[in-house]
Amino acid sequence: MNFTNKTVIITGASAGIGKVLAIKLAQQGANLVLAARNKTSLETTARECIQKGGQAIAVPTDVTNSEACQKLIEASLAAFGAIDCLVNNAGIGMSVRFDEIKDLSIFEKIMKVNYLGSVYCTYYALPHLKNSRGLLVAISSLTGKTGVPTRSGYAASKHALQGFFDSLRVELRGTGVDVLVVSPGFVATDIRQRILGADGTPVKATLDNEEQKAMSAEVCVDLILKAMSDRKRELVMTLKGKLGLWLKLLAPNLIDSIAANAVSSQNAKS
Repeated sequence: MNFTNKTVIITGASAGIGKVLAIKLAQQGANLVLAARNKTSLETTARECIQKGGQAIAVPTDVTNSEACQKLIEASLAAFGAIDCLVNNAGIGMSVRFDEIKDLSIFEKIMKVNYLGSVYCTYYALPHLKNSRGLLVAISSLTGKTGVPTRSGYAASKHALQGFFDSLRVELRGTGVDVLVVSPGFVATDIRQRILGADGTPVKATLDNEEQKAMSAEVCVDLILKAMSDRKRELVMTLKGKLGLWLKLLAPNLIDSIAANAVSSQNAKS
């Protein structure tokens, strides 16, 4: 897939993976529709994309609102006349044990952003993606493949995302629309500055030696762009992530122990 003059919608485009992806697509001459809640940051991303050679519009959008998602698609069509790719990237995280949660609405909030936001945007974009024989992209996580302690709500939302797009891929056979699910590991973005804590409000959460362990957003996006260009069905990042999926099938108790020990070690150092 060549992205020159192709119209690409990216949710969560004001920072992190979404912003880097937008800028790199702009360098390829794409028409970009950028969505996020933070209008100021979104407009900054749009200006940077234009400076890099692409066309870009900023459409402030709360993906938890289905009507806002519909207006996002309408704005895309009004600006560029077609939709060739939708990247469902908007997301929030959490860092708390289930038995320590004080506000159960955290689960509803995470599910609305990470899962239903993608459902809403996809629903309104799909007829136009069929017309263009385009590409659907879901930015999931390795936690969409296996459960992770202190991330129960986040993992549940990403499992839902994986199941939805796996199902949709089968339904769309023969339409010309391809579905790519991306499962990164730890990526060095500011998402952990907005992770939800026990009371449902954002807390800063970092990993031990995070800078050494995390993949850069630039490397992550380069891998995503290659998978998008090849119209792959799935991208699981990192060798450890790929090995973990095999171990989950062959030795599930071992995977549980590794995850539990990693969290215990982190808690002991905090």
